[in-house]
Amino acid sequence: MRIIENAEITAALQYPALIEALRRMFQSGCTQPLRHHHALEPQNDKGGTLLIMPAWQADGYLGLKTVTVMPENGARGLPSVQGTYQLFDARTGSALALMDAGELTTRRTAAASALAAGYLSRKNATKMLMVGAGAMAPCLIRAHASVRDFSDITIWNHRPERAANLAALLAKEGFPTRAVTDLEAATRASDLISCATLSTEPLIQGDWLQDGAHLDLVGAFTPAMRESDDTAVQRTSLFVDTREGGLKEAGDIVQPLAVGLIRESDLRADLFDLCQGAHPGRASEAEITLFKSTGAALEDLAAAILAFESGSGK
Repeated sequence: MRIIENAEITAALQYPALIEALRRMFQSGCTQPLRHHHALEPQNDKGGTLLIMPAWQADGYLGLKTVTVMPENGARGLPSVQGTYQLFDARTGSALALMDAGELTTRRTAAASALAAGYLSRKNATKMLMVGAGAMAPCLIRAHASVRDFSDITIWNHRPERAANLAALLAKEGFPTRAVTDLEAATRASDLISCATLSTEPLIQGDWLQDGAHLDLVGAFTPAMRESDDTAVQRTSLFVDTREGGLKEAGDIVQPLAVGLIRESDLRADLFDLCQGAHPGRASEAEITLFKSTGAALEDLAAAILAFESGSGK
């Protein structure tokens, strides 16, 4: 069994290649039971979560991801998402590879958002806002910038110094990044807004979204969490990575559904529909679109296969 280190994962999972690997996997499909989701301290929102996510293609590979999500880790100087990914031969059951799930997860999550943005954001989008400055934020900026040509990328975080540090880091890579402190003004000025936070209260107000904007929601991965308000959900055309995950786990979808503000039929499409051509994506330049990502084991499997086959020379 190969041990695939983070440096090898980083080298293999460059965004153009990873986005295309995800597109192919959403086109072909795989078996992916709804992930096991266990609160380590059920009465404590910050107590941590254990996720177990299997996926397989019967004639190809089988993958199993085990991940912990610890909201308090930022204060400890540790990433909030950690874990391992095991890759097997689905035909023989032989273990093929073991890799760090943190790097795999952040990259595939960012690539899924960029894949969706390719269908849902305006092709002439030039201004991006990144809400959050954690481990996901630089990945999301790099991924979105691989599908749209941004001339201005702003970063907002509830700790302004972290936004400033990230903006400076990415500026050294050549990205047109700068930190901002006025979330409303930055949202109103942006064509694409990407959120990756652990917020339990809405951050983005629907009234702030300009015509033609695309809202990418990556955080709020439990029903109790929220990154957008009710107005945002009602004003936008709603899309999800998978319907099953969106309808059961995404607080930005589950909460307005529960009180009757939206219906299941209001979900226009998921990534299966978009990648397979069953839905065309953005319908007009003025349409406001919202993509809610909860993550899917299919995405991990596609990324792990790419990392494994890139290293084995396939």
